[in-house]
Amino acid sequence: MTSKAVIIVAGGKGLRMGGDIPKQFLPIGGKPILMHTIDRFLQYDEEMQVVLVLPASQQDYWRSLCEQYDFHQPYALANGGETRFHSVKNGLALVAPQATLIGVHDGVRPFVSIETIRACYDEAARTEAVIPVTDVVETLRKTLPEGASVTVPRSDYRLVQTPQVFSANLLRQAYLQTYTDFFTDDASVVERLGHSVTLVPGNRENIKITTPFDMTIAEALLRG
Repeated sequence: MTSKAVIIVAGGKGLRMGGDIPKQFLPIGGKPILMHTIDRFLQYDEEMQVVLVLPASQQDYWRSLCEQYDFHQPYALANGGETRFHSVKNGLALVAPQATLIGVHDGVRPFVSIETIRACYDEAARTEAVIPVTDVVETLRKTLPEGASVTVPRSDYRLVQTPQVFSANLLRQAYLQTYTDFFTDDASVVERLGHSVTLVPGNRENIKITTPFDMTIAEALLRG
């Protein structure tokens, strides 16, 4: 087995989609979003360990989809937790001890490029903590008390994507911390230890599919 692993977190309920089916299970291009996401990482490294994190209530449905779509890629299955932090922690418990690099990826980001994945893992082998980012292309304003707002320089900001990749020892140590609301992603958990995070270029197609409009974009990306 490779020394690389990825924890794919797919705990969404899909409420913004307006339907009963969680967004990670909605089909694009002939199969569920989550299957596209898993396939992308195995295209990068067919020996990579995949740990899929799903709410326990969704796992039977997922298994039925795997049978329906003849999807038999190897993965370990962990239970989703109360928050993303707890879900990732549950996933970490199933990562093989020989893994030296562990990525964490959103299950509803099926368009991450192989180049972005490779850049994250390669850089993490050097610096231990890496996240992919893209430039902000629209004007940003900061809201102030009493309804006022001011423009802020967009060159000072970046949009954060996944996979966020870390040395296994660092990520395991980070997730021994007690949960706080400050932990909005894995980088924030690692930074709480005092470890810096390296930025690498992501790819703009690496969207997080959360709304019906995103589904329209996703179908267009597949056609393109």
